[in-house]
Amino acid sequence: MTRAAVVSTLSAQRRWRIVLARDRRYDGAFVYGVRSTGIYCRPSCPSKRPRRAQVTFFSVPEVAERAGFRACRRCHPAQANGTDPRVATVRQACQLIDAHPDEPTGLATLAGAVGTTPHRLLRAFRRVLGVSPRQYRDQRRHDRFKTRLKEGRKVSPALYDAGYGSTSRVYERTHAQLGMTPATYSRGGRGARISYATVPCPLGWLLVAATERGICRIALGAGPRTLEGALRAEFPAADVTPDRGVLKPWLATLVGYLDGHEPHLDLPLDVRATAFQRRVWEELRKIPYGTTRSYSAVARAIGRPGATRAVARACASNPAALIVPCHRVVREDGSLGGYRWGVERKRALLEREADASPAS
Repeated sequence: MTRAAVVSTLSAQRRWRIVLARDRRYDGAFVYGVRSTGIYCRPSCPSKRPRRAQVTFFSVPEVAERAGFRACRRCHPAQANGTDPRVATVRQACQLIDAHPDEPTGLATLAGAVGTTPHRLLRAFRRVLGVSPRQYRDQRRHDRFKTRLKEGRKVSPALYDAGYGSTSRVYERTHAQLGMTPATYSRGGRGARISYATVPCPLGWLLVAATERGICRIALGAGPRTLEGALRAEFPAADVTPDRGVLKPWLATLVGYLDGHEPHLDLPLDVRATAFQRRVWEELRKIPYGTTRSYSAVARAIGRPGATRAVARACASNPAALIVPCHRVVREDGSLGGYRWGVERKRALLEREADASPAS
């Protein structure tokens, strides 16, 4: 429970800098695993730092352990984040705020509910999260508002559903937080700036496109012109321009993945999705490297066992190849099924992962 875990999405580059600095403020925000040793650690672990190519990041220890890593015996990352009682107090307060997002709870009421004084609660929030309880509530409310817009809700219903009392409260903050007005955001970012780059890869050509918030499209194809044309057709109202080097690290990571050197992709995304699509894509990202799941298994995993066809449609509409590994979903009988970027590429991806996976 740290400020980073609540109010921001840390990129892999930022996490690596935190690990190099052994920054204790981010203990609890994520853990990192070292593939050469099979051990995962806290960001502040005093052990010798590994090479970046050997490191992969996980949001919580349980995910690292499911991936086959074991906890470090020096920093004990699976244990509670330190012994500071303020962490438990802030966690409890955050849970109360999240459980009642539409109820404006004052600092005194919140402090009484968690058994402390308003002054101590405010100090604990600022020490653990770097924000006040009110700022935390505002951030969570704004996150809900953006989620409602992405689900296709109109601006007015979305803002009231998120807990805003009036439209003026939304427009006071959205330009700074969204970079655009709510109506523009709900239309998919009309006028947004998108940079892109293409590079040859083992499966033909790879295109990566990104906004200032993260990757909005990863596509595979036969040539750069085709990929660029499809990108402009998908974002006809955006300012789409060639990249000037900012995307180079992400391109290198993706090519490394295709070469079998980077099995765990941890890159920021900025994609539009319905609530159902997002649930499916999040489930796909849980499928371990080198394995597959059936469409029906994915449907059962998200609690919609009768939605097998809808799952297949969500896979077919995935805008971020590789990061959202829809190629790991196959038919019940083991046959490949479809793939947005060609069945042969799907077969090649699965063969490469099988050859490079630890089980092999």
